Amino acid sequence: MTIKISADEMAVFLDEVFPQVRGMFGIDRLDEELLVMRLFAHERHLRPGGTVSGPAMFSLADVSAYVATMARIGREALAVTTNCSIDFMRKPVAGQDVLAECRVLKLGRALSVCDVLLFSEGQAAPVARANLTYSLPPAKG
Repeated sequence: MTIKISADEMAVFLDEVFPQVRGMFGIDRLDEELLVMRLFAHERHLRPGGTVSGPAMFSLADVSAYVATMARIGREALAVTTNCSIDFMRKPVAGQDVLAECRVLKLGRALSVCDVLLFSEGQAAPVARANLTYSLPPAKG
């Protein structure tokens, strides 16, 4: 699947359409095979016990699937999440960014299906796994 938007262009696009998450995420890698995004883990993302919260990890998985899909279809701000399933497998390391490895499993005319593995930076074992489906806006013209 060909990439239509570079990592730098995608960062600008995210800032335009989702200013509420500006500065929360970074793109480490974006190519035909894999997207690697990072949640810059700050105190606001922590839950009692000093670990990154489930909602923060969900946000990373969701934004990763959105970015991976947009990179392939172009700037379509109105694509929406229609399904997400997330398994939390272990506690993220306190004070470490969380990384998402996102793969687009299928990109069709109406849906994009993505698989996301989440890791604490520097750790080999995933902390969570998510499967997301995005509904794509109808093709123009």
